[in-house]
Amino acid sequence: MTQTSDRASAADRRGARAAAAAPDASGAFTHRQIMTILGGLLLGMFLAALDQTVVSTAIRTIADDLEGYDLQAWATTAFLITSTITTPLYGKLSDMYGRRPFYLFAIAVFVVGSMLCGLADTMYQLAAYRAVQGIGAGGLMSLALAIIADIVPPRERSKYQGYFMAVFGTSSVLGPVIGGFLSGQSSILAITGWRWIFYVNVPLGILAFAVVFKVLHLPHTKREHRIDWPGALALITFLVPLLIVAEQGRTWGWGSTGALVCYALSAVGLVLFVLAERAYRDDALLPLRMFANRTFAVSSLSSIVLGAGMFGGILLLPQYLQIVHGSTPTEAGLEMIPLVLGIMLGSVIAGQTIARTEKYKLFPLVGVVFIVAALVSLSFIVGADTSVLVMFPFMLLMGLGLGFNFQPVILAVQNAVSPREIGVATSSVTFFRQMGGTLGTAVFLSVLFTRLPSDIGNAVADSAAANPELAPQLQAAAGNASDLSDTSFIQQLPSAVALPFKTGFADSIDMVFLIAAGVVALGFFVLLFLPQLPLRTQSGIQAQQAGEGPASDPAAHDPALASANAAGAAAPTSTPPPVDDADRTDRRLTEGGGRHEAAEAEDDRSEGGRHEAAPDQPTGLASVPADHLPDDVRRG
Repeated sequence: MTQTSDRASAADRRGARAAAAAPDASGAFTHRQIMTILGGLLLGMFLAALDQTVVSTAIRTIADDLEGYDLQAWATTAFLITSTITTPLYGKLSDMYGRRPFYLFAIAVFVVGSMLCGLADTMYQLAAYRAVQGIGAGGLMSLALAIIADIVPPRERSKYQGYFMAVFGTSSVLGPVIGGFLSGQSSILAITGWRWIFYVNVPLGILAFAVVFKVLHLPHTKREHRIDWPGALALITFLVPLLIVAEQGRTWGWGSTGALVCYALSAVGLVLFVLAERAYRDDALLPLRMFANRTFAVSSLSSIVLGAGMFGGILLLPQYLQIVHGSTPTEAGLEMIPLVLGIMLGSVIAGQTIARTEKYKLFPLVGVVFIVAALVSLSFIVGADTSVLVMFPFMLLMGLGLGFNFQPVILAVQNAVSPREIGVATSSVTFFRQMGGTLGTAVFLSVLFTRLPSDIGNAVADSAAANPELAPQLQAAAGNASDLSDTSFIQQLPSAVALPFKTGFADSIDMVFLIAAGVVALGFFVLLFLPQLPLRTQSGIQAQQAGEGPASDPAAHDPALASANAAGAAAPTSTPPPVDDADRTDRRLTEGGGRHEAAEAEDDRSEGGRHEAAPDQPTGLASVPADHLPDDVRRG
């Protein structure tokens, strides 16, 4: 009897904790509940973001200790492949079965992968264990943004999303500092210093798991779906060769046999993926009809373009600081603080302003202008003897542009799709940005190393002509520079001899900055087509509980989305609201190019975009033609 009553009381306590962390009957969360959940999400994201910067700082030390210098790139490539592939998988599966189990799974896998990485004895083992880490990291990034969309309405969400940018900014500063310190220690508690880079993730991950397990209780109605296994396998076939050649192509040669095989396999995978998605329709991993939604299509394309330009450009800043200025990885991380401050400041300004004005389109456009201006300016001022202090204002400007760009685009997508598809939409945009960044990094590094020999050769020739007495030393140093995969020799040269080599690097980096600016500028023209839709006042959970479709009924503004909602939403109102003279005027404005202003006026009249049907007209499921309903709804 006592044991039974103890079990009952324990169950009651668990139920009380879950009820305290759950929303009220309307699906609304209190600010305290949101901040508590946000704390667990940020801790999980911090793990993944910090890990990438820490490992990139210490990878050379790790490779030397494991006697696998020529294999070090695979430790990065393995993580990149699995984290990129699993990002859309997490989004789709969490839409089907709920966010909580998959976010907890992602944390657990990341912790296990971290422990295994710390135990690695060879570079092959490290690459395999980094792949395990990547499986977890893919969910930590994308699901956190989807969960925030579930619990916070779009009109308020931008204020909370600023915290995510703060996490990324903090990790980009702390990563090199922590990585440099730990990798520089011969041993800590009788364990090799670099192994602690992975072991520190374990207690942090356990804490994040405990917090999320306790506070994250989101209502979710399980729906029967087919799982798109053919699409997942085709996506792997498409991405793995593409990511491998992106990482290894510079070493192999972009026209080598290995690269050509990767191109062919990737092309086959892409064709198979499209065929699978067409066959699975609404159950697809990435439903192709979502691209008929202009907001989703524009955001996806801009994420690829801006991801390539931004990440490709940012990558070279620490390269310049370390190679030309001789900064250590730790020092380079600290010298990047203006960029981080700009990101944090930009995200706060954008978040607060969007919450007040409900306008998000302006910020990505202004952000692109800031990034282009910063990259062009850096291309003209960066030289072999440029002071780091001179670069700080342009780093700050670039950071502001990044802060203005990241979250508003995610917010626009989440606001424009059905609440049932927030997970797949969020993860898809994140996935496209990662793909753009990976490909941009590969291309820009290829451009850099292609130009380096000629730029260094020209600088050495000019220096030898101006200083004949240095010619023998310059020629000897140029022989050492034949293999530019190791640039550490530059820091051992006398300053006069090192100067032309630094000049050559600076000239090559200047060209890459200009190319990156051109790529980012393309994103401006793509973002011009981003619709400015009214922000809905309900969170994803509230909208699903109310049986509503997408934010502020975007179907009224997007015919393609209207048909998508009829097929995929649980209870949309497909019958239009009563039409009065004012509504007819609004529709004429819409057809004449004033669609967004008219939509906002209509949204104000209908209390956040919920159209009220005329009393005699069918609403909800009754208003949807039977052949437009999913099979599971028709059967019910």
